[in-house]
This record gives sequence, structure tokens and C-alpha cells, in this order.
Amino acid sequence: MASINTTSQPVTANGHADQAHSPVQETVDIGSAAVSITDLHKRYGDLKAVDGLSFQIRPGEIFALLGPNGAGKTTTLEILEGYRSRDSGAVSVLGFDPQREATQLKPLIGVMLQSGGIYPTVTPFELLELLNSFYPNARQPAELLDLVGLTDSANTRYKQLSGGQQRRLALAAAIIGHPKLLFLDEPTSAMDPQARRVTWELIEAQQQQGTTIILTTHSMDEAERLADRVAIIDHGKLLTLEEPSALRRNGGSTVRFSGPDSIDPADLAGIPAASEIIAKGSGQFVIETDDPIALLDELTTWARQRGILLDDLRAGHETLEDVFLRLTGHQIRE
Repeated sequence: MASINTTSQPVTANGHADQAHSPVQETVDIGSAAVSITDLHKRYGDLKAVDGLSFQIRPGEIFALLGPNGAGKTTTLEILEGYRSRDSGAVSVLGFDPQREATQLKPLIGVMLQSGGIYPTVTPFELLELLNSFYPNARQPAELLDLVGLTDSANTRYKQLSGGQQRRLALAAAIIGHPKLLFLDEPTSAMDPQARRVTWELIEAQQQQGTTIILTTHSMDEAERLADRVAIIDHGKLLTLEEPSALRRNGGSTVRFSGPDSIDPADLAGIPAASEIIAKGSGQFVIETDDPIALLDELTTWARQRGILLDDLRAGHETLEDVFLRLTGHQIRE
């Protein structure tokens, strides 16, 4: 009988909550990597924010660092950017130790913070004009304003810009110095769909110019669209590191559908080919299976016998979101 998952913890086929995952460790070749982390540790009192993290980022790739709130992403990025010290481990960013050689490193990187970092009364033109003076071969403010669609708002105070406009200005500020390495923390949050698409194209253009990009996002479709490789971390440990397509293929098969709210997940658990029932609420279900063809046949028979219409019925591999939730759990984290 299939297990049923309507709780905050993922449930395996034998019905037990899967709360512990063996951390992944990647073999690190410091000499060929844009970024290398080996056995990185950082504590805040009794909290292990980063717990033995090791991975590398290749030159010119877009690398997505994913994880729930409190997973250690921000601490890891701040260590790489040179804004936070580590307790132990080896870190190399563009050939520099960000803790000891921050002065040499910082002119080579661009940082787009998730929020803040810009004076509320400054205008986009004033900000970019100031930043332009910091770099020997900086991009021009007017060029960047046009690139991110803020020409008409060049003289508007930052605090009066919309959330999406503020994010686009932050991106312009991050790329003004032609960085070799770009850190993007939730780059499209607060953007409408059109602005998101344009921003994705801008990020891809940066990669085409040879820039290495480290991306954090809670948008799984953003990670799938942009990232060459995805690392998922939790509790300061690396859980998996793969290309998005490989993560989906390795995750197994699923059948998804929507139906009436009256469907009881326990009724679905008796379908022979189902290994796990995931009730997502509002009549939406995901069923994990080793035999999707058999499951489709059994599920449609089950629905016909009960007079239930199944909407949006589709079979395929796990999505990146499915993989993320399976590895990190379903509970909301602050």
C-alpha cells in the first residue's frame, strides 16, 4: 500500500519520515575552479550554519545555490563575498582567499543583495554615477538604465520605485564594474512576469560575456531556466549537486492531477502502482510510482468507478520543486 504524505515531513515508501539525508561531498580541484569551498564550517553559538560544505563552481557557469530558509545559503555567500569570516575550511574565489585578500577580490565581483544596501533618497542615475567612479572601466549610467528599463525613472527617488524597479536597479549596480563573478540573491523577487523574463535574458547575456554567476532563488522555474548546475543545501550540508535535468531524471516518476476537494488521500493509497501519495491541497495530488503506465491505467479506472473527473492529468519525472521538497522537507521555515 502506498504511503500518504499530507504532513510537513516527506514520507518514504515504507511510511517513515525521511528526516536525515547523507551529505554529498564533491571532489574539489581548486586550480580549475572559479570558486572552491573545501570543508567549510561556520557557527553562531550552538548553531551550525555551515557544516562541512565542499563544492566548486566552474568558470563561466550559472550556479544555483538552493535551500530552505536557515539552510546556510546567506552565510555561505557572505563568506565567498568576503563580508563574513569562516571558522575553518579552505575557500578560493577567483584565486583569492576572500577572508585574507578581500581588497584584491572585491573589485572583481558584483553583488546583488536580496534587499537593502541602497540609500532611500538616491535616484537611479545618482547611484550609478557614484558607482561608476569606483571602477576604472565602468559601464555608463545611461547605458545601464536603458538596459534594465529604468531610463524614464532615472531621477525618481529609490524609495518611490516599485519593488520590481528596485530589483532592476540593484542588478544594474551589480554589473556596472564588469565583474568576473556575479552574486545574485533572489534577483527577480517582486518582479512581474515580463520583467522576470527580461531579467533572465540579462543574466544569460552576462554569462555569454564570460561572467561566472552564483544565483540564489526560491523560484524553481528560475533555477531550471538559468542554472547549469544546482546545489541543494540544508542545515549547512550539501545534499545534492547536479544539472537540473539530471536531478529530475534521477528523482523517479510521478503522476499529477487535480480533482474535487472531497477526494480522500487514503482512497488513493490502495492503487497498486502508487508508492507515495502527496496531497498538495485544493484537490491537487502528486503520486510517485515506479510504473507510470500502470498507474495511469489504475488511476483512471479508479476515477471512472467513482464518477470523478480528473483535471490536468499528466505523467513525467519529478520537477525540481519535487526534488527540493523531497530532500529538504515540506515544513515552512522562517
